[in-house]
Amino acid sequence: MEIKNKTLDELEVVCQNIRNRIIDVISRNGGHFSSTLGAVELSVAMHKVFDVKKDPFIYDVSHQCYAHKLINDRWNEFETIRQFKGLSGFTKPKENKADYFIAGHSSTSISLALGAAKAIKLKGEGRIPVVMIGDGSMSAGMVYEALNELGDIKLPVVIILNDNEMSIAKPIGAISKYLSKLLAGKFYQGFKGKVDKFITNNMPEGTMYLAKRMEEALKLITPGILFEEMGIDYIGPIDGHNLSEIIDTLQLAKNLGKPVIVHARTVKGKGYKIAEGHHEHWHGVGPFDVKTGEFIKKSSTKSATAIFSDALSSLALKHDNVVGVTAAMPSGTGINKLMKQFPNRFWDVSIAEQHAVTSMAAMAKEGFKAYITIYSTFLQRGFDQIIHDVCLMNLAVVFAIDRAGIVGNDGETHQGAFDISFLRYLPNMILMAPRDEQTLIDIINFSYTLSSPCAFRYPRGSFENLEYKNEKFILGKAQILKIGNSKKLFIGYGAGVRRACETEKLHSENITILDLRFVKPLDKDILKSLVKKHDKWYVFSDSQKQGGVGSAILEFLNEENIFINLISFEYDDIFIQHGDTKKVEESLGLLASQLVSKIV
Repeated sequence: MEIKNKTLDELEVVCQNIRNRIIDVISRNGGHFSSTLGAVELSVAMHKVFDVKKDPFIYDVSHQCYAHKLINDRWNEFETIRQFKGLSGFTKPKENKADYFIAGHSSTSISLALGAAKAIKLKGEGRIPVVMIGDGSMSAGMVYEALNELGDIKLPVVIILNDNEMSIAKPIGAISKYLSKLLAGKFYQGFKGKVDKFITNNMPEGTMYLAKRMEEALKLITPGILFEEMGIDYIGPIDGHNLSEIIDTLQLAKNLGKPVIVHARTVKGKGYKIAEGHHEHWHGVGPFDVKTGEFIKKSSTKSATAIFSDALSSLALKHDNVVGVTAAMPSGTGINKLMKQFPNRFWDVSIAEQHAVTSMAAMAKEGFKAYITIYSTFLQRGFDQIIHDVCLMNLAVVFAIDRAGIVGNDGETHQGAFDISFLRYLPNMILMAPRDEQTLIDIINFSYTLSSPCAFRYPRGSFENLEYKNEKFILGKAQILKIGNSKKLFIGYGAGVRRACETEKLHSENITILDLRFVKPLDKDILKSLVKKHDKWYVFSDSQKQGGVGSAILEFLNEENIFINLISFEYDDIFIQHGDTKKVEESLGLLASQLVSKIV
């Protein structure tokens, strides 16, 4: 879509057309909604002022990038957004060269822009990285690490702060806006430079102090003092839906030739009245009726997240020392319920996974039972803290890992594939997983009794409750669900137990099924006993093959000098694409019917 030569009136029409397209497609397919609607004018203005063919366009998290995708040759293909083998819901360079980087986790954009700016300087090119970052992403420490260096080396980077939920500081209306623009404008900057040079070379130190005090007095009544103190120019706040104002401001920022933050106020859901404002449930949506805003109902089966939330709430009622955190996902992890019920014991620490882990480590040391509820994909961000602040100290922190396994349409950046692999080799860590609703409840109660760090994983969506009776949880003990007369053994872990059961039902043989329950420590006694009757073992787990459940069992067998034909149906050494979970599983050859064929 050609943007550069369009008039302001024509660009207003473009914005409306983009909004209509987003509302139409997302109402049918689902996807990120309110944030991306609120960023339409900002994206259009970015493409008007900067050159996407040469300037790096960097979207933080990138769920705000739908307008960017539509502008850059994906109008028709947008029908496939977040569908299997369709467009990603995030920026993805393989889709289009206009997408600079893959982004699905937050707060990476300014570091990327700084790295790009360094490279551009070394290559002697005249390109300028431009960033769009939401205010929520400003809660992560990585942002300030990048700003700290950027303010020091002062390479040209334009950062658009899309403020749609919380203010960095309270603005003071028109005066603040005027003074902010004045401080960054050509006249002021040129005048300031000349005065500074004159004062430095010709005036006594006392006079320089007075001049500097005048400048600081102006800055103190602007909301950008935090950034100014870090050495980064600040403009704003501006109206993030006023195209003329945004274009003028971005052009000014572009011409400065140094780092600058443009603070733009936007409304989430802009253009779709029902979703406008602070409505968390409109951030990412399933299909809905455009006229009424009513969501098309899905299965009423209780989700694993809801089961976890209710069980932890019951545990917290029994024990006053139960505390917990989530990192910017209170409703996604079910902790919002506990935050209301126990406001002094459960917290949302924003996008700060490292801080979440270490703060709970201290609470565990003080005698509290600390629960960290987090998506598998986001737990990766606190990895060093798990090692250094939890496992090394052998503190009884519990990691409740939501969204383990394939998560569907969010895709590569969000698949919960790696948590077993990166947690299993940590000393003192206990790893377990429930197969259904009752075993999840039992695991939560069991976790309270442990004096070492532990983690349990559960899938997105709901469990399929199995017919087998549940035994009491004992550390490191597996459960035989079914004894068969075949030489084959099916070993399931977590949600993999269901897949093992489905596969066994389709198989012509009567096969023994083992619910491993613990991948660390393994139930070595039961595995040794099963060697006597079964010489072909098959592992079922929604996790990465390298370092996963099959690897753990093979390591044990090797230590015992036991030779067994073992095949693991875990994920291969790839990043798993996005799409409907069943279609993704089919593409990986993990449907029960496919597994039976492989086994036969």
